Amino acid sequence: MQSSAGNLLQGDKAVAIEAGSFLQTADDVANLVVGVNNNQPVYLRQIAKVEEGPGTPAQYVSFGHGKEALNKGEIAGVDYPAVTISIAKKKGVDAKKLSMLILKQLDEQKKELIPSDVNVTTTRNYGQTASDKVSELLLHLFVAIIAVTLFVMLAMGWRGGLVIFLSVPVTFALTLFAYYFMDYTLNRITLFALVFVTGIVVDDSIIIAENMHRHFKLKRLPFLQAAIYAINEVGNPTILATFTVIAAVLPMAFVSGMMGPYMSPMPIGASIAMIFSLVIALTLTPYLGYIFLRSKEKKGDGAEKHQEKALEQSKVYKMYSRIVSPMLESRRMRWSFMIGITLLLFFSVGLFFTKSVPVKMLPFDNKNEFQVVIDMPEGTTLERTAAVAKEIGSYIAKQHNVVNFQTYTGTSAPISFNGLARHYDLRRGENVADIQVNLTDKGERKPQSHDIAKAMRPGIQAIAHKYGANVKVVEVPPGPPVLSTLVAEIYGPDYNNQVKIARQVKGLFLQTPSVVDVDWMIEDDQSQYAFNVDKEKAMLRGVAPAQVVGALQTALSGQVAGMVHQPASSSPVPVNLQLADADKTNINDLQSLKILNQRGEMVSIGDLVQITKTIKDKSINRKNQKRVVYVTGDMAGKLESPVYAMSSISDKLGSVKLPVGYELKEEYKSQPESEKEFTLKWDGEWQITYEVFRDLGIAFLIAIIIIYMLIIAWFQNFTVPLVMLTVIPLSLIGIILGHWMMGVFFSATSMIGFIALAGVMVRNSILLIDFIDIRLKEGVSLKQAILESGAVRSIPILLTAGTVVLGAFVILFDPLFQGLAISLMGGTITATLLTLVIVPLLYFKMMRNKFK
Repeated sequence: MQSSAGNLLQGDKAVAIEAGSFLQTADDVANLVVGVNNNQPVYLRQIAKVEEGPGTPAQYVSFGHGKEALNKGEIAGVDYPAVTISIAKKKGVDAKKLSMLILKQLDEQKKELIPSDVNVTTTRNYGQTASDKVSELLLHLFVAIIAVTLFVMLAMGWRGGLVIFLSVPVTFALTLFAYYFMDYTLNRITLFALVFVTGIVVDDSIIIAENMHRHFKLKRLPFLQAAIYAINEVGNPTILATFTVIAAVLPMAFVSGMMGPYMSPMPIGASIAMIFSLVIALTLTPYLGYIFLRSKEKKGDGAEKHQEKALEQSKVYKMYSRIVSPMLESRRMRWSFMIGITLLLFFSVGLFFTKSVPVKMLPFDNKNEFQVVIDMPEGTTLERTAAVAKEIGSYIAKQHNVVNFQTYTGTSAPISFNGLARHYDLRRGENVADIQVNLTDKGERKPQSHDIAKAMRPGIQAIAHKYGANVKVVEVPPGPPVLSTLVAEIYGPDYNNQVKIARQVKGLFLQTPSVVDVDWMIEDDQSQYAFNVDKEKAMLRGVAPAQVVGALQTALSGQVAGMVHQPASSSPVPVNLQLADADKTNINDLQSLKILNQRGEMVSIGDLVQITKTIKDKSINRKNQKRVVYVTGDMAGKLESPVYAMSSISDKLGSVKLPVGYELKEEYKSQPESEKEFTLKWDGEWQITYEVFRDLGIAFLIAIIIIYMLIIAWFQNFTVPLVMLTVIPLSLIGIILGHWMMGVFFSATSMIGFIALAGVMVRNSILLIDFIDIRLKEGVSLKQAILESGAVRSIPILLTAGTVVLGAFVILFDPLFQGLAISLMGGTITATLLTLVIVPLLYFKMMRNKFK
């Protein structure tokens, strides 16, 4: 309820309203006596316009349909007034079950409470999103298990495939049981850990089962003794090999920063699964192998028919001998091959430096939403901001794959994952607006959400430029949220010069290719008028300074003068006294306001104040108690990694003008310790990228040391482990070339794949050298032992490599985990093939003088 008093505002005595329970309607307020004129009462209705209704709006929220709504009979782009209800869940609650319960309750309310002309739309359902992700990963997990089983069946028959198939669910069931006791929820990361190790956890069982299968076919011993001999032959190397894989994966659980909690379930889950897979391989797999793999031999359908040929006559031996024997016999061929592989490795690594394989923290995920953040110049009216937001919304509504959108003017959209670090939920004011854009489900469209957002950005920016607005198209981050993809923090001894430097850095951002949505956290200049009360004049005129302040505050912001107690309302309705908008459009209107002094005279405010025009003070950002100016930007284009934009901008920092005697320093790791010098600190996605790759590098180094110590403990030799470790870099050939051919960023998940492969490749080396040592102890020559090792161990090694490749293939087209899939697939293929050749050659070179 508002009372608009116009220029008749007389002072606090004239407008005081004694509100009691008798004030129940707007007429009661209008009939209040607020003064006396010529012994006649003056009613409020005579000097003010009394209206009952909402106050001046501080925000607008609307809902609009997109182009995809046309298929459902809706009108695209219609801007309906709306109210958004955001619901958050408690920790540990199943998001899917809670969302289903809420939607069920909503359907019931539609029948009883919600009017038929009110349309209710679910704009975001993260419970369903989480459920879809989990369902997708479960499908990938199931497909991976089936693919691995079929692959093993091709090599070992359906009985061997059945042994592997039965061991995998038991391993995963035990892993999920461990998840339960560790309070892990069933989410995308914990399930991904299982998909990640699907091809790895079967390796132990494959090695045991394949060796039993080989000895059963040899028929040198009764089945039971053959089974025990086969397990004993590869049991210890398998145990050692499994712990080398765990040693490679587990250190990744100690990644620091925001990425740590995000990544830790993967190495922990994978390590748990590997331990259980080893237990299953040494217990359940031998039992199943003894039952199934010998059954075929029991039928008595011609034992001689199934007798394995002499090893030297087998196809595998002949093929392996044809490749390796010439290099064992020729020093020139051996060195030529090794030098060629080394050059290929350097060429592959060189693709990083030529930017043919760009490096990025995490690629953009394929989401069903993105956000448009609108910042008008400070001082812009709410109505003008709403008009700009509406025009941008109309443009968005006409684009393909847009289902609907919600516009929030003067306030922020409900907080999302993106707003955790960007603090979008704190945005308030007449000059700000958000547009939440919901896209067609990713299963029903071909373009990725990132491509859709990039395609819309030029049109949105063109509208923004027309109105002088700063607009950012913000996507949901694939990993931990950051202030912005590209952030430059400017520190220094003088804040005004920090702002000047930041303005120049902002210009460099705008000139850099692939950098978009450039902004800085400096408010625009806003004029303000200071009404300074001349206390001496005020006292001479009989006016207290507080009267002047109170009158101006009432005129500009309004004043609650009383309450209306309506019987039908549960809470009282305030009576707000304010000037009409037309009566406060300029300074002269405020100067002409009258105040009643102690002598009963009317005095103009303009006679009591001195008015000065100044620039409004701006907010100053601080980080860890240091003054900072932020310059932000996002990446869109060919090179969407901030690393390359940072490098380009860094080369141009010499053009930044600084105060005499100062130079601009750069920091990449942490804030400057002192503010005595001007410093540019790079932050944003780079900070997380640096921390993650640094920690992964440390984890990789620790993994190498642990693997080295494990191998020394088993082989009692300090040089043999070096041979095994040399194959680890070889996986980079396939990894980098795979990223190059697929046109994919080398990301943190790619690095995880590389580290995980270190353990896998060392395991293959252990199996090869262990068999060579067995044959050497039996008196076989070094060359013959190498050829037999390659022929015997190549089958299980190739089988385990194939399972890793097939297990990774199911996530090859997942935008977030594509780098990991390429690393596992490309690295496994190249490193496995090279391991079968390089390791025997290096071992031959090392031991040829000891064994003839």
